[in-house]
Amino acid sequence: MSSHVPTKIQTEVQGLEPSAIIELFQMELTKAVNDIDQTFYYHAGTNAVSGDIVFNSITYAATAIEVEGFELSVKGTLPRPTMRIANVAGAISGLLLAYNPLKAKVTRIRTCKKFLDGEPTADPTAKFADEVYYIDRVSKENLQLVEFELASKLDLTNLQLPCRQVTEFCPWVYRGTECGYAKNVFYDANDNLLTGFDENGQPKAKIENDVCGKRFNSCFIRFKDTNNIPHGGFPGSRIQI
Repeated sequence: MSSHVPTKIQTEVQGLEPSAIIELFQMELTKAVNDIDQTFYYHAGTNAVSGDIVFNSITYAATAIEVEGFELSVKGTLPRPTMRIANVAGAISGLLLAYNPLKAKVTRIRTCKKFLDGEPTADPTAKFADEVYYIDRVSKENLQLVEFELASKLDLTNLQLPCRQVTEFCPWVYRGTECGYAKNVFYDANDNLLTGFDENGQPKAKIENDVCGKRFNSCFIRFKDTNNIPHGGFPGSRIQI
């Protein structure tokens, strides 16, 4: 006889009137990989919850998200899910311009509405096992949406070895060894020369405001007076429509 005891989330979804399942997504960018330490929190705004929600003291922004392909194959192959995020006012495209999203960690969390913060039955431990993937490529980008193709850590490692990953964006750390940029000339993430003063009367042209857009043009404007353009990406490799 099995001694397995169902978890609270399993008991809930197997009940006669289960609470709505809520999908939450965390997209984690790190300084070492993506040139910034920042985590974005989203939920699809479905299943009777249309506004921002809080789970385990973390606020998830209501965002139009569609995912598919998380199911395990009977053939034993690793899933390669896709995640489509609404590109409202070009917000996601802006993120792509500012930072290299490849290898960013995406965690899918599934719980029930009754376990969200603020509910009488709130419980941050009542959830299915987290599903962790990494952004392998940007498979579509337009005015309506941006689509990411995800891969497991094992799958991503297998794809990257022994060759270098093909990506439009430069993988080098800005002003690092491979990059080599060391001038006291500063730009913003859209490759505009920083000049003038901010609202506090401080000059904008300082190193803490200096951001590389990771595009070939970002590299070109910094090194156009040299014979070496050390861009580490592959211009044109990103699929766009």
